[in-house]
Amino acid sequence: MKVLRQRSWSFWRLTVQSASFALLISIPLLNFYLNFNFIQGWYQSLSFGDLWFVSPLEGLERILITRSIYGPLLVGMLIPVVLALLCGRVFCGWICPIHYLSDLTERVTGAITRSKHTKDRWLLPRQILWVALIGELFLSLVVGAPIFVFMSPPGLVGRELMRLVFFHALALEVFIIVGVVGMTLITRRFYCRYLCPLGGLLALIGHRRKLRVVVNPNSCIHCNKCDNSCPLGLKPQQGEGEYSQCWNCGTCVDVCPQESLSYRWRGWSSGEQYGQK
Repeated sequence: MKVLRQRSWSFWRLTVQSASFALLISIPLLNFYLNFNFIQGWYQSLSFGDLWFVSPLEGLERILITRSIYGPLLVGMLIPVVLALLCGRVFCGWICPIHYLSDLTERVTGAITRSKHTKDRWLLPRQILWVALIGELFLSLVVGAPIFVFMSPPGLVGRELMRLVFFHALALEVFIIVGVVGMTLITRRFYCRYLCPLGGLLALIGHRRKLRVVVNPNSCIHCNKCDNSCPLGLKPQQGEGEYSQCWNCGTCVDVCPQESLSYRWRGWSSGEQYGQK
């Protein structure tokens, strides 16, 4: 932990996000200009040769709509599901292109306005995220088509990059991306907090995740810096870093002046670690 803290979690997260976004850009470029098709797709459905990764929500939609189990689809969902079981919404915090674009937008506007982060002007109950997940699945069943496959903002980023490379044009769906990213100027990660059904499903899968941000109550001075820094509006100093909706981004860990917050694997509990019964 000490070695990693020499460079903040924000640094490592931005590095992973940038590499993930660079991969998203490079795939259509490699496919189109070099006819290199070993890597195809984007983060809804991504393949490396015969190794196939499928978004758990896309897979669940197809299973519910077709009312059938397709073996390769289950295999493709396996690694993302296991990752969510272990780390919760880590895809949202470290890989998702929507969060990456929102993060960059907030960094740019923060540099202009000289503020650390956007003020949360419009707050909703956190339970809205579950409503978004249930509503999306219900709507998919009603129309008989996987809505998230066609309208998912994270998926639209990859699709529009592909369209730009192959057809040198963008579709009207690009305005969905702009709108979703623009919401972060009103409330930090508004879409991610309340409206993303994939985030809701990953939070549900990772409800009992192994990797969590825990607080040491013996050293916490209740300065509220971690609470103010959380892009999802959680309160890590009150233990909400262990909530299912936390995406383990590490922002709160970085800003804590007492180093009272840290990542811990479940089983090595905060109580045991900090000498509590």
